[in-house]
Amino acid sequence: MTNQASKSISIHPNVDNGINPTDKSFKGGTLQCKCDKDKVTIAISKQCSNTHVCGCSKCWKPKGALFAQISTIPKANLKIITNNTKLNILDKTTAIQRHFCQQCGVHMYGRIENKEHPFFGLDFIHSELSTDKGWEAPTFAAFVSSIIETGTDPKDMKKIRQQLKNLGLTPYDCLSPELMDAIAISVYKRNK
Repeated sequence: MTNQASKSISIHPNVDNGINPTDKSFKGGTLQCKCDKDKVTIAISKQCSNTHVCGCSKCWKPKGALFAQISTIPKANLKIITNNTKLNILDKTTAIQRHFCQQCGVHMYGRIENKEHPFFGLDFIHSELSTDKGWEAPTFAAFVSSIIETGTDPKDMKKIRQQLKNLGLTPYDCLSPELMDAIAISVYKRNK
């Protein structure tokens, strides 16, 4: 683990005590909801990418954490193994349709169904729902200001941004510059 963080604020359990490095040979694993029995299980057949902590108000966050941990994988690399009937879509009007377990409330994956969206074909997952080790480590923090919308005192933002930086997670109030570029390129190509 690297970059020890202050324990005064819980960014996310996977980063609060430092970030485990990515295993370059990791090929995926399984995700499970938090139910005591009859868990929703999803197989991921590829290492994830674009891993970050996210402050947006729509993302599922572990209890007490200010941020979610989100990664992407190609849609073809996600397969629901058990208890698909427990899943429902949180809000069908949003770009990312978050499929959650109706019993425990955990978001299992988010899917973009709009073929015009720059990230169509990618699913958004919570790799922390896996006991497998080696998932891609987070590299930045997205939508940091959004934690104010969920009740964080604005006076704490400077400290939170500094804690993110201490962890090696550059804070942005949108996505990383690379992902914002990908969105802009997609829009440009579509409007050409």
